[in-house]
Amino acid sequence: MDYVLKTEGITKAYGGKLVVDHVNMHVKKGDIYGFIGKNGAGKTTFMRLVAGLAAPLEGNMELFGSRELEKQRVRIGSLIEQPGIYDAMTAWENMEIMRRNFGITDKQATDQMLEFVGLSKAGKKKVKNFSLGMKQRLGIAIALYRNPDFLILDEPINGLDPEGIIEMRDLLLKLNQEKQITILISSHILGELSKIATNYGIIKEGALIEEFESDELKSRCRRCQKLVVDDVELAVTILEERCHITNYDVPEPGMIRVFESLEHSWQWNQELVQGGVKLMESYLTGQDLEGYFMDLLGGAKYV
Repeated sequence: MDYVLKTEGITKAYGGKLVVDHVNMHVKKGDIYGFIGKNGAGKTTFMRLVAGLAAPLEGNMELFGSRELEKQRVRIGSLIEQPGIYDAMTAWENMEIMRRNFGITDKQATDQMLEFVGLSKAGKKKVKNFSLGMKQRLGIAIALYRNPDFLILDEPINGLDPEGIIEMRDLLLKLNQEKQITILISSHILGELSKIATNYGIIKEGALIEEFESDELKSRCRRCQKLVVDDVELAVTILEERCHITNYDVPEPGMIRVFESLEHSWQWNQELVQGGVKLMESYLTGQDLEGYFMDLLGGAKYV
């Protein structure tokens, strides 16, 4: 499997306190990897370690299958914390400075990049007068200047208005699908993140506690009626023949999950009991993404 990023036991401490605790992360080529955790959980510090802005205490890291990290980091673009831009200049002037710093000789590159991120009409407006969304797009434009294969974004939609969030979502999908850029993105707006992420990593108190794909997340959050019975085979027969239920599964011995006609669960319960099935439990479960992540991270506010 082609990994853009693979870490083993990456650890970082400040003042004797572990901020990143033996993290093993796997970001596959083509992923939009949603990185989720509470404030202070270690997201930004980990991203800084990957980008080379800080050095790990211990552990190993591979970028594009190689441990020659400095050589591979030229293939990374990043927007971590605040974009490094000059408020008293226009977007075009900021980009021209970066073009020269990066040694890009194509003088059309600035106009092309501003067009790509939707800032071609910003004209002579100074960055200090930009909306937050415009500043974020300018930061991404700078991160994209060297045509990276891997983009690291720390809370790029934080504080944006609804229109700005949609524009950012469309831009990220465009980068991933049209330019084939792999993206590692943190965000606390989980409903929006779920619209673009293909994989997730959950960090809690510095430790990456779980990684899973978006299909697995949808399955975990899917609403269903869980039935705990003594005879699954008999129960399934009754559900199919008497209740006309076809959308169900048996995730483990003694348990059935039904995903349809949930409003009629009382009727299934009645049919099962009358048919000789011992029904130990029957309850509705499933939740929205934010509720799921809040439970996973220990409740309370997670951002």
